[in-house]
Amino acid sequence: MLHAVDRLRHARILMYSHDTFGLGHLRRCRAIAHALVERFKGLQVLIVSGSSIAGAFEFRTRVDFLKIPSVIKLYNGEYTPLAEHTALDGTLALRRQVIQSTAESFEPDILIVDKEPLGLRGEMEPTLRWLKARGTTLVLGLRDVMDSPALLSAEWARADVLGKMEELYDAVWVYGPRDFHDPLDGLDASASLRGRVEWTGFLRREVPSGPAPTLAALPADALLVTVGGGGDGAELMHQVIAAHDHDPTLDWPIVLVLGPFMRAEERDDIRRRAASHRAIHLVDFDNRPEILMESAAGVVAMGGYNTFCEILSLDKRALIVPRVRPREEQLIRALRAASLGLVDCIRPEEAADPARLAAALRGLPRRAVPSRAPYRLDLGGLDRVADLVGGIMARRTRGRAAGTAGRAEWA
Repeated sequence: MLHAVDRLRHARILMYSHDTFGLGHLRRCRAIAHALVERFKGLQVLIVSGSSIAGAFEFRTRVDFLKIPSVIKLYNGEYTPLAEHTALDGTLALRRQVIQSTAESFEPDILIVDKEPLGLRGEMEPTLRWLKARGTTLVLGLRDVMDSPALLSAEWARADVLGKMEELYDAVWVYGPRDFHDPLDGLDASASLRGRVEWTGFLRREVPSGPAPTLAALPADALLVTVGGGGDGAELMHQVIAAHDHDPTLDWPIVLVLGPFMRAEERDDIRRRAASHRAIHLVDFDNRPEILMESAAGVVAMGGYNTFCEILSLDKRALIVPRVRPREEQLIRALRAASLGLVDCIRPEEAADPARLAAALRGLPRRAVPSRAPYRLDLGGLDRVADLVGGIMARRTRGRAAGTAGRAEWA
């Protein structure tokens, strides 16, 4: 293993997180950045993020973030600026300029791009080409599941994403185990590109220190219903309340975490409906969801990547009700995890049946935890990412040393 202090004293890593919907991309980048600065003393990490609430999260020393103008992805897949009376084209142009100037000023040794190979609407491509020309190592980080092959191949074909990935990226890191799911499965990826893929395993999550302020007012050992950012989570919240309307004997405590992106009218409607149920408690948002989850008897979720990693890391019983539009990512992940015995899964149309969901909620506290499943969990992703970064920096150090020696000999 690399000696952190000697080898990475002046290293810089730039991370890009486009963040148009939810919290997943920023939280994944933050977890990776924190693991890297913990391993390597002297390493600096800068996260460029479009998240409108990046400032709500704490960042460790030597991890910083730069906020670029926010663009949100609507439920129909279209984009719109978060700021009112602002044109999308102008916002995207400003984002490109800020990203480029940041890369030029920061001069990273490694760039890690989260999920979007060319960035939002191709905004990263000029910066990728500039950094590649100056010798920066370019890494694309993909979650375990991207989307169904049919939907992803059609989306990527429009901008020749696979061809540009092969041209630009030195490595592709998949944040999952090889035997769980291949995000490039069914795509026309070349052998050369596939040869650059590294499988890290899932990214383990730890419970941060200190109690969550919201815990004092919540019942112990409740079922936690979490929908990430909450922008598309109101339906699941209403389905859980409908299950309690249908079956008044459901008295196990339930905590609904609404999320920061849930619309105000949806939030108010859920509060109104939940008020008649003594067993249902509401939390607007907590920036340390791991603390809430640690004390839960079970978790009901839509099955985004970060929540799934938290469920596995904290070994929690889980019922997944995946989102199926506009992407099938959560559905694919949930069905695969259920087939391995890690979680229970029902589709949204099944959860719309109050009797069906009530039965699933009643059985959740009694199901086996993920660690009891026959599938061998691999949660070593953060350690493997750090190993990969260490290997890259070692090669860069050797390359610079060889170049210096060659110039001295020639002179």
